[in-house]
Amino acid sequence: MRMESLQDLYVHELEDLYNAEKQILQALPKMAERTEHEELRQAFEQHRRMTEEQVRRLESIFDDLGQKPSGRKCRGIEGIIEEGENLIREDVSPDVLDAALIGAAQRVEHYEIAAYGTVRTYADQLGFTEHANLLQQTLDEEGETDKRLTQIAESRVNPDAV
Repeated sequence: MRMESLQDLYVHELEDLYNAEKQILQALPKMAERTEHEELRQAFEQHRRMTEEQVRRLESIFDDLGQKPSGRKCRGIEGIIEEGENLIREDVSPDVLDAALIGAAQRVEHYEIAAYGTVRTYADQLGFTEHANLLQQTLDEEGETDKRLTQIAESRVNPDAV
């Protein structure tokens, strides 16, 4: 499909995010299963629940636009998740693996922060105030998740990996 307007680009980016969130939903249980730190496991499980709500928000936006998300594959998040899955298959001590999992999760968060910030700005520019509010809510959650992962890394996981 040819993109001829900011709204076309907006929908394209929303589809990319929708697929990214679906991929993340598949990856988070694997990450939670592999971690040794209970606090980190809880963070991954909480983020899975949060991601389910973020998917519902995106579906609400698509409904409002009268569209369904396409089968577009988010290659960016696919690569980031693949890197994390490769780490899981490595011969790594449990504490070091937990540190690596946090790093992989934060790369995902940073991708999402950039993407949600972009689509929120497009929504503002296009006059989709309610969309912008929903996207900002998700953007705020992604930022909080990133901060929580940093706190877990600095206070427990990284020291244990030393």
